[in-house]
Amino acid sequence: MSRAYLDYNATVPMRAAVAEAVASALPSIGNPSSVHGFGREARGLVENARETVAALVGAAPGRVIFTSGGTEANNLALRGCGRRVVVSAIEHVSVLEAAADATLVAVTADGLLDLDALERALAADGRPAVVSVMLANNETGVIQPVAEAGRLARAHGAILHCDAVQGCGRIEVDVEDLGIDLLTISAHKLGGPQGAGALILRDGLALAPQARGGGQEQGRRAGTENVAAIVGFGVAAGLARAAIGEQAPIAYLRDELETRARTIMPDIGIVGEDAPRLANTTCLVTPGLDAATQVMALDLAGVAVSAGAACSSGRVKSSHVLKAMGLGNNADHAIRISLGWGSVMADVDRFIEAWQRLLVRRGCLASDAGRVGAAPSLP
Repeated sequence: MSRAYLDYNATVPMRAAVAEAVASALPSIGNPSSVHGFGREARGLVENARETVAALVGAAPGRVIFTSGGTEANNLALRGCGRRVVVSAIEHVSVLEAAADATLVAVTADGLLDLDALERALAADGRPAVVSVMLANNETGVIQPVAEAGRLARAHGAILHCDAVQGCGRIEVDVEDLGIDLLTISAHKLGGPQGAGALILRDGLALAPQARGGGQEQGRRAGTENVAAIVGFGVAAGLARAAIGEQAPIAYLRDELETRARTIMPDIGIVGEDAPRLANTTCLVTPGLDAATQVMALDLAGVAVSAGAACSSGRVKSSHVLKAMGLGNNADHAIRISLGWGSVMADVDRFIEAWQRLLVRRGCLASDAGRVGAAPSLP
């Protein structure tokens, strides 16, 4: 049975060039911290990758701290800065749980950070703060007003952290233009290997290490670097930077999927459709059909989608993001479809066909409802 992978926001399939780079780096036997030739060769691989990752976000290479992924980078940023934490209510759980006592800031019904609420939260407490606002939401694709949040943060003496894991590589990111002090990115969301990420921090920013026992990564993250994964990270970052302007074909697929889904079920909800969104992401709310049923039934039909974030040990959980947007119990009926570099119209066709069959089978759609045929080819 052919299958359609429509869960790019969970992890992006590794690019062939990345896999080749990782494989070529695996035989490297030097420790990057060793001073002999083998160690210097390994260090060279790491530093080359550091330069490429830095270029992706408009930063100097010395500002890049390699980590095991986005979750560790978020924890390092928020736990290491020694400030009170103010976060949007739709942040990834690795942000929310890194600072359990954080001040939550509401979002609008479209899923955008409420800037007035952020200003009130900053004005209510004079202690030094770090504001954490994601670049784009992993469940809805809604792009957040990061630059505006940064200006508010600076006006109140706060610093800005941005979890750019989902947006980086899909939209332009420049830490200087956006006024970001701490930026999180992850290799496997760019088509790189799992197990590598980075925190990019402003020069001169104090940051206490959370992993101790070595002087690696400028003393901010102890532990021998994962050389092969970092090499793959660098290649993926370079490919992502080169393709940053090539989102139109993906947007066409996403828009076609939404149009056909709404033709089948006119009262379907498309979360955040009136807000700026990533070109690859759609979140559909299907009345009368819970998310868990949809995810499992579509999987049996060879279509991979998700409900909420893919960080819950395989469980389908109610989305805190959609609840924060005011969807209430409708949050339990939402699935996320996310596309990427390998997506083709046949994947959309397969999703629509399987989803429509499920709706008929579960009584959400009349069995004699008109079938929505295959879409035209890409322009």
